[in-house]
This record gives sequence, C-alpha cells and structure tokens, in this order.
Amino acid sequence: MPASVIVGLQWGDEGKGKTTDFLAEQVSTVVRYQGGDNAGHTIVIGDDTFKLHLVPSGVLYGHITPIIGPGVVVNPATLIREFDGLISRGIDVSRVRVSHAAHLILPHHIALDKARESALAGDKVGTTQRGIGPAYEDRAARLGLRVEDLLDPASAAARLARVLPEKRALLAALGATDYAEAVDADAVVAMIATWGERLRPHIADTNDLVQRAYARKEHLLFEGAQGAMLDLDHGSYPFVTSSHPIAGGAATGGGIAPLQIDEVMGVMKAYATRVGSGPFVTELTDAIGERIAVTGHEVGTTTGRRRRVGWNDAVPLRYAVELNGVSSIMLNKLDVLSGIPEIRLCVAYEIDGRRVDRWPASSADLARATAIYETFPGWEEEITNVRAMADLPVNARRYVTALEEVAGAPIVLLSVGPERTQTIERAWRPLRHGAR
Repeated sequence: MPASVIVGLQWGDEGKGKTTDFLAEQVSTVVRYQGGDNAGHTIVIGDDTFKLHLVPSGVLYGHITPIIGPGVVVNPATLIREFDGLISRGIDVSRVRVSHAAHLILPHHIALDKARESALAGDKVGTTQRGIGPAYEDRAARLGLRVEDLLDPASAAARLARVLPEKRALLAALGATDYAEAVDADAVVAMIATWGERLRPHIADTNDLVQRAYARKEHLLFEGAQGAMLDLDHGSYPFVTSSHPIAGGAATGGGIAPLQIDEVMGVMKAYATRVGSGPFVTELTDAIGERIAVTGHEVGTTTGRRRRVGWNDAVPLRYAVELNGVSSIMLNKLDVLSGIPEIRLCVAYEIDGRRVDRWPASSADLARATAIYETFPGWEEEITNVRAMADLPVNARRYVTALEEVAGAPIVLLSVGPERTQTIERAWRPLRHGAR
C-alpha cells in the first residue's frame, strides 16, 4: 500500500479536510506534518459539522491512528480543548499520538505575535496571531520547548528562565501591554505541569510509529495545512506561513522518507481564495465575488475572517503542481459556481507589457501583474446530487477539462458539496512510483 501526501495547491482553505476524510477510510494512519492551530479543517458528515485545528482529520474513523508529527507546533491548551470537544461528541481520541519532538506554542509566543502585528499597523502580514511564527523562530534558534518538556516541568522551568527575560524585553520594545502573565515563569510552569499530566498518554516517538506502519505495508496518509502558495520558501513571501505546507514538508515534518512517498494528491477549489494580506491577481471585489463568497461559505475555520475570493489562476496552479510532484488532483466546490453565467480562468499574467506564463520569481513583478483571462460559459443546473462525471452539465465538464489541462495533472475526484457522499470519483489515483 502507498504512502500518500495531501497538499493544498492554492493559498490554503482548499478543502483538504474533506479530501483527507474522504480517503481516510482506506488508510491506517493519518499524519499532520506542519503548521499549528492557525489551520482549520471543516468536515461535514450528515447533519454533523466538525471543525478541527490540530487533530488530524482521520480521528473521525475508529480504525485510524491520528498522528501530530514533529513538524507541527502545538499549543497544548488548544489541543486539550479540541480533545474535550471531540469527546463530548462521542469521538474517541485515545488513539491520537503527538510527537515528543513537536515544539510548543507558549503564552509568550502568542503575546509576541499579537504585538508584532499591532506594531506593523497598515503593513500587517495577516497572521492568525496564534503564536505560530514566534514558536517556529524559537525552534530554529534552538530556544524552543518541545512536547517532551511537558513531562519534565523542572527542566522546562530551567529553560524558561533563560528564555523569558529576552521575551519580556522584546514585548516592552514593541510597546505591548498586559503581557505579564505570558512571561510569568511560575504561571507558565504550572500550566506545563497540568498539560503534561493530561497529554502524557498521547506523547510518543511518532517517527517510529510511522516507520513501523510503513514496514507493515499499511497505507499512510500525510495531511498538510495551509497551501503551497503559503510555503515559507516557495510561496508569495513575505505573505506566507512559517512552515512548509508543500509535499516535501511531509518528509521533514512527518517522519516519512522522500522515496517512501508514492502519491501526492493536490487539492484545489473551482475558484481561488486567500486569507489575510498579500498579492491576489485574480481577486474579485464585485457582486460575483460576493456571490461566490456567500455561496461557498468563505469564512476561515480558525479565524472566522472572511476569505478574499477570485477566479482560478493557472499561473500559481502550474507552479504548485510542479513543485509538489502532484500525481492527481481533487477539485472542490464546483457546485458553488452553478448559476454564474460566465466563468473566467486566468491563463497568464501581463507584467510591464509582457505575457508571463510562469510564477514570477520577484515579488515586485508579481505586484505589477494583471490577469490574462480565458472565458467559459457557465451552467444553470444544480449539481449537488450528481455522482458521475457524465451527468455534469456539459459546460461544467468543459471547465473541469480546462483546469486539468492548465494544471498538468488529472482531476480524479470532484466535490459537489460538503458531505462525504457529495463526491464524484472519476478514476483511481495514479501513483508516482506504483504501489509497493
């Protein structure tokens, strides 16, 4: 059985939660490999809606081991709150495992995130202010505390004693107020002790769990957060996240080796969205954009912020498919476009009078880009009950074919609604190396 990676091909919010949930029935293990509780997956099962932020989507299946890998930054308070919410709804969380090597988001990280965004005023990056960036900074600077430190409060206290004076100085320099509790060593150590007792049964060497499952020839699914265009190195910098959502991040943050990955499934919407600041060449600020946003319920799962909406864009899509080695695609929210008379697809950019087909290497070039569109006739028919490609309106099929052609990878799954059952299966997914 293969090891599969699910990766977003846009700016996040592509519907990876539904994709993971749809595929999870066939796998034994679902691994979240990067990000923190700045991400959110919404899963609809019948009349039930689940909003997950840290726990992998596979937790809704009783046979799956959900793993939070070492590449994730974990806010223990958020994780415990999410556990409690799932337990209250009858979901077993005893199988969830958290890497001992995952780094912690502590109160001072959240305070710093908020203070920095406030200091930037009109130049905000648009972070979720959940402490993600500062936690990853401490990881890179070798100052961070890890999940394993929850089990040794005395050691955590010694390390905090070295870290917190610098954090106090930074917060003061940024003009922050009301941060005393965030840098109170005794208060934070008390939290750590409480968190450690609660999470002790879940903490494990998850790399070992992954490799043992792989050796047993079980099917593993690696779930990314955000999307390729928010990757720290490869996205629309500086308007990016602080980790690596691309498929390569599964190797660094999930405990799987590159040559053990057989399949990369990219996930995209039938249109484009992004949250926060940053360039968005195809953004719609008119009545059609408003219609798509309302029909598609384009509100962030984690932040509650309204997402920016635009037409689909082949330029970053081609880039993301190549960068991730995508073998197949799931297309979500095709149903949202029903009833729109004319659908546009950006096929290239114009920059300083030149046609540009490749994602610009320069952020300055990207800021000057305007979209070159191809136009497709829309369809009036409601498609939420369609379960076969042949039953879609002909104009919907033409649009799907156009997306497939510009992406350079086959669209094998199409979502026509939020529920598991509202999915068209065109073909089984092609593997990059073939099944083991």
